[in-house]
Amino acid sequence: MRMLRLLKKILELDFALRGLLITSISSNRNCSQALPHVQPFLNPAVESRSVPQAVMAAIKVPSSGSFSRNPLVGSTSQNPALKPGPNGSVFISSGIPDLDKILGGGFCLGSLIMVMEDPEAPHHMLLLRNFMAQGLVQNQPLLYASPSKDPRAFLGTLPSPMLSQDNKPHDRVEQDKGLRIAWQYKKYFEEGEQTLDNRDNKLEYCNDFDLRKPLERHILTRKPIECISMEDSTIDSLRERCSKFLAQNPSKSCAGRIAIQSFCAPQLEYFNKDWDMVSFIKSLKGMIRSSDAVAMITFPHSLLSTSFSKRWQHLADILLSVRAIPDDDKELANLLTGYQEMVGLLNVHKVARINTQVPFVLEASTFSIKLRKRRSLVLECINQAPVDGSSGISYGTSAWSSELFIISFGMDNGC
Repeated sequence: MRMLRLLKKILELDFALRGLLITSISSNRNCSQALPHVQPFLNPAVESRSVPQAVMAAIKVPSSGSFSRNPLVGSTSQNPALKPGPNGSVFISSGIPDLDKILGGGFCLGSLIMVMEDPEAPHHMLLLRNFMAQGLVQNQPLLYASPSKDPRAFLGTLPSPMLSQDNKPHDRVEQDKGLRIAWQYKKYFEEGEQTLDNRDNKLEYCNDFDLRKPLERHILTRKPIECISMEDSTIDSLRERCSKFLAQNPSKSCAGRIAIQSFCAPQLEYFNKDWDMVSFIKSLKGMIRSSDAVAMITFPHSLLSTSFSKRWQHLADILLSVRAIPDDDKELANLLTGYQEMVGLLNVHKVARINTQVPFVLEASTFSIKLRKRRSLVLECINQAPVDGSSGISYGTSAWSSELFIISFGMDNGC
């Protein structure tokens, strides 16, 4: 009787071990290579004799369904230069924190950004410099095309990112006064500050740039920058250079940036070839859309005819325009609050719609361009001046108000 009980326990233990082995083997597709000594347990005949059908039905090999994890999500979240967006889109920074917030996160990978220049002021260069500097700080490949003879000299004007201690209050003197009693503990505070500084120097998605401080030389030499003088090249050679640049950077981890300044400048060889320039923009947009890169083109729209200017604006995924404001316009000064701090106006005419048919709704379309402490670029919504108490009529009823809030900037609102 005792032998029968012992034999029964041995059989139960053997049955449990067989079930555990089959469960672990079925969850591993490469079990034949990892566990060659358990091949007898994989025989269907043995499984049918030793394991009940209910147990075998419960043991299933996990299958990869339609809701499999996207491997690009993990790589995007680990890269501080990229930000995942809605509908599978990926953002890179414009180099201006306020502009990233306005556009819903930044520039979508595969988008074409076009900026209409102001013929009276070079405010478009502020957007272009920050866009290029942000890519170089994040070690992203850059192609820069300019109508000047020496485009590489422009790299010396790119701004440098501001350190976090530049935004902190200057309370070092008060702190030193507090440490006079226990001066031997001062070194520990300095070590802690160095640790915080190293932590702040890590790559960020978007940096605040100091417009008065040029970009450090080691950042410019860290990654090769391709500079093209459009004055000495044809439009076909420019297209080939852009295609080659995009082909050399197929990885999303190092999203490329293309910056083209004043594409239809008068000194260019193809200035009067309107259809050739439209064809180039179409081909560049197609190459950008099929690659992990972003292109920004600035152009003086006043030099184009109305019909071709409309075509250019229609091809853009994101359309921006800048405009300088006069210093001594008393009517505009009465219309807007903080007029003395403004250096220009930025208007958002069009926002990219990639992987969606629903347009992104902007809170406002016109923003003031300001320089905080004459160092960093700031975009703010335009605030109308308060109502005049004597007349009961707001300053916004003037002709300047209608022109300002329609915001044509020399173009119709049809795009």
